[in-house]
Amino acid sequence: MKNLGKILFLLLLISNAAVASVVSSVNYNSVSKGEMVVFSLKINGSEVQRPIINTICDSDVISTSSQTSIEILDGDYQKSYLLSYKFMPQKSCEIKAIDVEVDGKIETSKAIKVEVKPMSQDKNADFLLSLVTQKKEFYVGEPFELTLFFKQKRSAEAVDSKFIAPPLRGFWIKGESQPERRDDGAYTITTLRYILAAQREGNLSISPAQMSIASRSSSREVWGSFAPQIKWRSYFSNELNISVKPIPMGASLVGEFTISAKTDKTQINPNEAVNVNLQVNGSGNLEDIKSFKPYIKDVSVFDEKIAINGLQLTQKLALVGDSDFVIPPFELSFFNPKTQKIETASTQEIKIAVSGEKAQPELKIKRDETGTKDKVQVQTEVPKSKLSSLWISVIFILGIIFGIVLMILKPWNAFKREKSLNIKDEKMLLMKLLPFKDDQDVQKILDVLESNLYSSEKQAVDKKLLKELLKKYEIN
Repeated sequence: MKNLGKILFLLLLISNAAVASVVSSVNYNSVSKGEMVVFSLKINGSEVQRPIINTICDSDVISTSSQTSIEILDGDYQKSYLLSYKFMPQKSCEIKAIDVEVDGKIETSKAIKVEVKPMSQDKNADFLLSLVTQKKEFYVGEPFELTLFFKQKRSAEAVDSKFIAPPLRGFWIKGESQPERRDDGAYTITTLRYILAAQREGNLSISPAQMSIASRSSSREVWGSFAPQIKWRSYFSNELNISVKPIPMGASLVGEFTISAKTDKTQINPNEAVNVNLQVNGSGNLEDIKSFKPYIKDVSVFDEKIAINGLQLTQKLALVGDSDFVIPPFELSFFNPKTQKIETASTQEIKIAVSGEKAQPELKIKRDETGTKDKVQVQTEVPKSKLSSLWISVIFILGIIFGIVLMILKPWNAFKREKSLNIKDEKMLLMKLLPFKDDQDVQKILDVLESNLYSSEKQAVDKKLLKELLKKYEIN
């Protein structure tokens, strides 16, 4: 009887351990790279503090799920929890033991080893992914085509799929086609094309592309029954190594380009702007082209930021002058990899006619009555009146009185807005201030106005300085 009591006591301990325990498992202990693994924790207990698991085997947890089950043991209700974590291991590893608080106690799961085998490219597989280029050696900035092929057997079923493009670090992406699909015997082939250009010289690599495929499968659940499940598996393409050479002969551009320039007019009024639209077309490192802003004596030139859209570059310029001028040819030199020579694309010069004369200060001419009759004197100021001291005193006093009255009444406030120049009209301000651009303060205002009018950058005008300049040069 004593032995029977010991046996019952031992069974009770084992039963309690089974009720309050943490059991870990995986659906596959050995997988190929790219296959999904499900790590599960079965926890028995009433009060469970669920663990927070974000990474397993240095891989991010892709998704989580949980199930709750209630069992009756010897008339008592027992809760069981099943926590599942999906992840995609990149190398063989060991899932570390997990501590879980169960009914106020810390229970620990067992560590589990997972073997990850390298994925082999089976030419007869249901799904195949590959990357192809015309050649493996290019110049910096030279465009080339990267083609991605995804082959799927027509008999293979896929519930869902997710495509992860290769990370193209060190390359400019100049274009990307829409996927093209065609049937080729037993396979359906999807093609995707990229137009790339290397950003620097040296050996660059294009990492494998990845396609994750979901298919149906049946597996035994932890509770013991079979249930249909969705199984994900990833397929990887090959990796490409690219050798990138520097642009030869000191050129900064490589490719084939054409350049054109158009103006909205060839005849303008003094201080009127003529707009130039520049356009460069072709394949090459458009990103390295600098502003085409030219220097033309006595002409103000404003340039907008260069814009690139695919294989086309555009830039807008505005030129303002008060006499006839010539817009010189715009040139673009580049190394052509086809001819292995440096070539130059150029526009024609454009002549701009400015009609009318530049506004000059008004001069007053009068003859000198005290000298000879033929002698003339040029003056720009009104001659001072010869007034007696008495009259000067009277006028001075009246002026003070009149000034005091004006300061008290301030009648100009009623019509100040009507007489003042609208400082919000930046284009009009630019035209009004251009004749005085030799003044450094005026030039500061002009720079801000030019930026606001002819570029995407907006700056605040120094209103205090602007008002002082308008007053100084009597601009209204």
